[in-house]
Order: sequence, then C-alpha cells, then structure tokens
Amino acid sequence: MSKQVEFFFDVGSPASYLAWTQLPAIAERQQAQIVWKPMLLGGVFQATGNSSPATVEAKGRYTRTDMQRFARRYGATLNHNPHFPINTLMLMRGAVGFLDTPRFHEYLTAIFTAMWVDERDMHQPQIIGEVLAGAGFDPQDVLARCNDPAVKDRLKALTTEAVERGVFGAPTFFVDGEMYFGQDRLDWVERALGE
Repeated sequence: MSKQVEFFFDVGSPASYLAWTQLPAIAERQQAQIVWKPMLLGGVFQATGNSSPATVEAKGRYTRTDMQRFARRYGATLNHNPHFPINTLMLMRGAVGFLDTPRFHEYLTAIFTAMWVDERDMHQPQIIGEVLAGAGFDPQDVLARCNDPAVKDRLKALTTEAVERGVFGAPTFFVDGEMYFGQDRLDWVERALGE
C-alpha cells in the first residue's frame, strides 16, 4: 500500500475516539495504511496556546451535542465521561509502548472503550490496572513500558513533531503532506486517499 494517512491522536479526546472507530474502514476501502501517531494533547495545547472546547461552557455543551450527532451517524457508542478531562500522560505512554507491537490495537481498544463507552476514571492507577487486566494485559508490564525512558522520549518526539507540523488539536490527519483537523473531516481524508 503506497497511500498513507497519518493519524495524530490522544485517547483523552472524544473526537479522536470517534475518528478511531471509523479510520480503519476508510483505510481499508481506500487500500491505505494508517500511520499511528500517539501524541500528548496537553503538550500540544501548551505549545500552541490552544485549549479544550470544554474550557468554554457554551462551546463544551455544543461540542458534546455535536459529537453525539456524529456518533449516531457512525453507529458508534459515545458516552460523556464524567471524569473528563483526564490527564492522559500514562495512557499515551502506554500507547507508545505498544506502538510497534501486535498488541497495539488491543491496547487502544481497551483504553478507548474504558474512556468513551464505559465512562471509567482513567486517571486512577487502580482503575487503569483493572481495565488492562480485564483486556489480558499485565498491568506491571504496561507500567514498566510507561516508565521506559525510550518510550517517554518517543512520546515527547511525536508531540514535538505534531506541533512542528502545525497540529493544534486532536485528531489531526495528514495525507500527502496536507493537514485535516477534526473527526468531522474524515470525508475529506477519504477523498484525499482516493485521489
């Protein structure tokens, strides 16, 4: 597959979750490869001066409603996590720790589902451990990966790369160097992959 879509995401972003539910099918239809780019959205916000829509009451309320519209369109379950926003540093380190392994997608499925379907408080180490164990992971192995200096450095590097390429939020996609921001741009992503 010569066509690629780069997917910059953070599991703490409901829009990233919605994109994750759709992007694999888009890539399959267009015979394209997904290049997974886990980043720390908090780091991107800090570097760019951006912030979550949840920080503005009216915008946060509208965004939650709009996300539900897209969830219905996609046939995906999206529940508002009452613990949102959640510090995702350890969760994103975990994503990087499994990035080049056969269990990467299992990890993402466990974390995204816990966050946006089961409404778990994924900032609490005990709950993270329960979720991971329930998905067949050894929580101690995951913790060791999260504390690996190489994993920490790679997450920093991916976050820096995102900022340097103009990313200001999640999800962000690149197709042939062109940037598309937001899960509501998936139709444009698919169109670009089809050209």
